[in-house]
Amino acid sequence: QYTKHEDVIVLDHAYHGHLTSLIDISPYKFRNLEGQKEWVHVAPVPDTYRGLYREDHEDSVTAYANEVKNIIEQAHKRGRKIAAFFVESLPSVGGQIIPPAGYFQKVAEHVRKAGGIFIADEIQVGFGRVGKHFWAFQLQGEDFVPDIVTMGKPIGNGHPIACVATTEEIAEAFASTGVEYFNTFGGNPVSCAIGLAVLDVIEKEHLQAHATEVGNFLMQLLKEQKIKHPIIGDVRGSGLFIGVDLIKDQAQRTPATEAAEHLITRLKEEYILLSTDGPGRNVLKFKPPMCFNMEDAKFVVDTIDKLLTGNIERSCSSCLTTSQQVSP
Repeated sequence: QYTKHEDVIVLDHAYHGHLTSLIDISPYKFRNLEGQKEWVHVAPVPDTYRGLYREDHEDSVTAYANEVKNIIEQAHKRGRKIAAFFVESLPSVGGQIIPPAGYFQKVAEHVRKAGGIFIADEIQVGFGRVGKHFWAFQLQGEDFVPDIVTMGKPIGNGHPIACVATTEEIAEAFASTGVEYFNTFGGNPVSCAIGLAVLDVIEKEHLQAHATEVGNFLMQLLKEQKIKHPIIGDVRGSGLFIGVDLIKDQAQRTPATEAAEHLITRLKEEYILLSTDGPGRNVLKFKPPMCFNMEDAKFVVDTIDKLLTGNIERSCSSCLTTSQQVSP
């Protein structure tokens, strides 16, 4: 309604929800269903570990943003018009990715120039989880502000509640259609009371600062494991949003999918629930409850160390190349 355009740009492997409209903009889903719609355009994930432009690239920010610019140009040649760039502030299902700072600003510049808007999906990463900031999009720099922010899960702490924030101008474009919007449960006082209570707890219990403190400790422990276990190729994250990338070999960074699956199965037997993400299903994803503490972090990492040292790397030695040293 605001842009009068229809097309949407999303990142590869993205997941934004299970409504039909959201499956249409979720490559993670639509590639296994009816495929990509004509009005959907897929840009590469700004992954500097195993993506198109890696940590040794001279300017990965511009290179990844130019991929979006090229998509826009190609769409225009076919008479298409871009309505929005829709992105998780930290791509989660895509592999716990931390986009390089400045990427959103450059992408937003290209998208807005084309008459589109920038939508930040904070449903998994908002509300202080990243520690340093309340919103994950702020990791890009204080000068960046999306046009729309979507948020959900954390605001209800298990209760189903979601929220959308946008500018008055964009909201007016929606309201001015004359089509009334309502739903039976929208804005109900019970859900609103729960959302307010959760926000109070985040503030009063200093959970954002807690996420920084515990997250830094957890990252430190995991990076120590990376030195000890060659199967760990990368440890990345912010606050209590962390990914551990398991690999078969250091040179090619081939995803160690079987080893990752075996590890999370063994962890479950130790009463630790972890799961994997990324196109190779090889990235251990750490997104624990915000009350997760240092004792919990040490317990989890000690257990991972024990399993990798005594079992996983041996039992999955077939997953590793001969060029990789296996821990004793």
